[in-house]
Amino acid sequence: MSERATREETVNVVWSGNWVAERLGVALEGDGELRELLGLALRRNPKRAHLLVSNVLGKHVPQRPSVVYGAGHGLGERVRELLGEEEARRAVVLGYAETATGLGHAVADGLRDAPYLHSTRRPVAGVAQAGGFEESHSHATSHLLLPEDGELLAGGGPGEDASTLVLVDDEFSTGNTVLNTIRALHALHPRERYVIVALVDMRSADDRDRLTAFAAEIGARVDLVTRNTGTVTLPDGVLERGQALVAAQEAEQAAQAERVRQAERAGPAEQSGQSGRAHETDEHAAPVTRVDLDWPAGVPDGGRHGFTPAHRAALEAALPAMADRIAAALGGGARQSHGRVQSQVQGRVQSQSHGRVQSQVQSQAQSPRRILVLGFEELMYAPLRLGTALEEALGPDAEVRYSTTTRSPVLAVDDPGYAIRTRLVFPAHDDPADGPGDRYAYNVAGAGFDAVVAVVDSTADTPELHAPEGLLARLAPHTGQVLLAVVPSYTPTPVPHAQESTVLPEPLRGPDFSSYAPEDVGWLLQDLSDTELEAPTEEREEAIQSGGAHYAESLPVEYQPSAAYQALFTAALETSAARIARAVGTVTETVLAERGPRPVLVSLARAGTPVGVLMRRWARHRHGLDLPHYAISIVRGRGIDATALRWLAAHHDPADVVFVDGWTGKGAITRELAAALEEFEAAGGPAGFDPEISVLADPGGCVRTYGTREDFLIPSACLNSTVSGLISRTVLRADLVGPDDFHGGKFYRELADSDVSGLFLDTVAARFDEVAGQVADEAKELLAADRAPTWEGWAAVERISEEYGIHDVNLVKPGVGETTRVLLRRVPWKILAKRGAGADLTHIRLLAEQRGVPVEEVDDLPYSCVGLIHPRFTRGATGADGKAVQGA
Repeated sequence: MSERATREETVNVVWSGNWVAERLGVALEGDGELRELLGLALRRNPKRAHLLVSNVLGKHVPQRPSVVYGAGHGLGERVRELLGEEEARRAVVLGYAETATGLGHAVADGLRDAPYLHSTRRPVAGVAQAGGFEESHSHATSHLLLPEDGELLAGGGPGEDASTLVLVDDEFSTGNTVLNTIRALHALHPRERYVIVALVDMRSADDRDRLTAFAAEIGARVDLVTRNTGTVTLPDGVLERGQALVAAQEAEQAAQAERVRQAERAGPAEQSGQSGRAHETDEHAAPVTRVDLDWPAGVPDGGRHGFTPAHRAALEAALPAMADRIAAALGGGARQSHGRVQSQVQGRVQSQSHGRVQSQVQSQAQSPRRILVLGFEELMYAPLRLGTALEEALGPDAEVRYSTTTRSPVLAVDDPGYAIRTRLVFPAHDDPADGPGDRYAYNVAGAGFDAVVAVVDSTADTPELHAPEGLLARLAPHTGQVLLAVVPSYTPTPVPHAQESTVLPEPLRGPDFSSYAPEDVGWLLQDLSDTELEAPTEEREEAIQSGGAHYAESLPVEYQPSAAYQALFTAALETSAARIARAVGTVTETVLAERGPRPVLVSLARAGTPVGVLMRRWARHRHGLDLPHYAISIVRGRGIDATALRWLAAHHDPADVVFVDGWTGKGAITRELAAALEEFEAAGGPAGFDPEISVLADPGGCVRTYGTREDFLIPSACLNSTVSGLISRTVLRADLVGPDDFHGGKFYRELADSDVSGLFLDTVAARFDEVAGQVADEAKELLAADRAPTWEGWAAVERISEEYGIHDVNLVKPGVGETTRVLLRRVPWKILAKRGAGADLTHIRLLAEQRGVPVEEVDDLPYSCVGLIHPRFTRGATGADGKAVQGA
């Protein structure tokens, strides 16, 4: 029989409450299943020292996900039978944080059509509190209710009676928490019926009578649905005795830890007698791999703000694919560790072994067999369902278990008769409202897991998570492989009562839309690839200048570069890659310092999108951060895509959004964005978006956040779609874009053979390590400097417009990037080149030659060059000499 099987058999034979019962006289009385469901542990708590530890909740004890989910789902089915189909559809389910968030969600699933909400201890900026209550015995008492729909807890439509409220907790011990909740909510939204759901009912006779009296007092029916019933008998003085026992055990464990540290300092000769301990160095720590779940957009990470039947259907449809992604990431990369259990008490990690150490004999290429899906505090349901889907995906050959981290401090004792055998201690990593503190993972160390899949929400994907003493580092020595799966934190947009919320479109991702990887960017655009939008350059220019059409109503023909021009791009990329990498690093470090810890990158499509992808890659490469990145459309004279802004506000805190562009010219888009956001808020749109743009290059002095203010060749400006994921510039036309649609764009799949989008990204990213030192110095200098916009570029454009008799600043395009666009997409008149600009203008001169456009050398220019669009265009006047386009 294997070591693990022996240990599990022991656990099955010895009740995991014996240790506490024998020392404190605590008795658990109930039917035969009660002891299978519950064990006992001790904790340092001034109100209640003992802890009932559930074996089917998935909080402290790793359990099969299907068992955990089945326990809650089965209770939900019983509630549905109790209420009947009609009332079950109208019911609202409320779960308790942190322990019962997943249980309550599973109960709601059992009711089938009921919306779900759980209380939370995490305040969310901009979300109004709909209620709150206290949990009398908990170490952290304040519960907040933060539904997206402010009328969710009212539980009834206009003219309808309030529906049944179903309250779910893991245990019903005194009833105080539930009574506090009902009392608070009944005062706001009186209703005729409540149903209390718990895994176990452990109330005393007096507590049962108190609930009956309370129901009569408020004039409501209160039903109770539980899996088991029992009682806990506590002898006199148990609280004080329990606290003393905890203190004694902690002192003994601290002394053991000190002995271990002294032995380590003494060296190998004096460690030879240390039996039962497998000392590990960093070289034995498991690798940490990030797995992209492709979580369905628009689906909340849990019930903190409400979870509807529509959300449930979308998640169910996406679960198999997400499980396949996890399974693929697990396969072949894990080092097996069935027997690698430890007795290691080091620093902040307390990990008592079960007394045995096994050898590792499996091949590294073999897929892991024993896997833990580890959730995160209130984030219980998402990892639970990922676990159930992974169970199904891997089949009977794998043993999948599920548990979550917690903020609750519990004593760990390595004894088969105690429910909490080991614990890992690590700092909080989600910037909790009540300040920093320790967090815990129980029964993970020493459990022989070949792989651990740590699931957190994006709010908790912080530097603290990845720090040397963070959760991931604590897990690594105790398993063969650590996967990190991040679920995007849902930020709601409040839904007014009696108003249907608009179903917003979802972002487009590669490879279905764009050649970028799906995790690189989500395009907040609609796909117009099958719509004929291109028009010859001369026709577009004539229509634009005559006022017959806006430039965003059509697209220029995507001219493909000649071999000479393509060679120029490749050479320019090689020579400027390090320069670009420095600018990327500098602007990203500035953003993280001033807008961190987890900014949401929103690039202005399409020129800003390659920069947004590079900034995301820098943050991941240098800091382990997986920043969200979306591309949004902004159109000069028409503003920003309001539907896309509403989508962003529904999924993220607007204050976290950082708008990204490639470069500034004269600052027109900078001003456009500020005006558009002001108009958006004035029209009732969600507030909080910061109009500041972060750019790679700011030669015009138009923004505060930039990588450089030099005007140099950014190779992504040399080309069109073939360096921007094969996506066109954005389109806004009334017959194609409705009030609730994203702006449009096209995916030029047919240009795949010419695509250099990946080449551009990879070439620049390859220089990140090389420039890291320079970036650190430049970012530090910038953060301390006065970076106020000078608008020097705007003044120069106004001067040039008048000097050359153009009298329209929109026809003056300053900077290398904008001049390139003039030559590729518009009808150029002439190019002004700063005398001595050199190699940065080689491609400009080549394009100008191909289009028959004169290049005029000038002094006193704040940019390397300026492109002038033909100010009095008539068809045929392609360049100054009237030559037709020769092809770029």
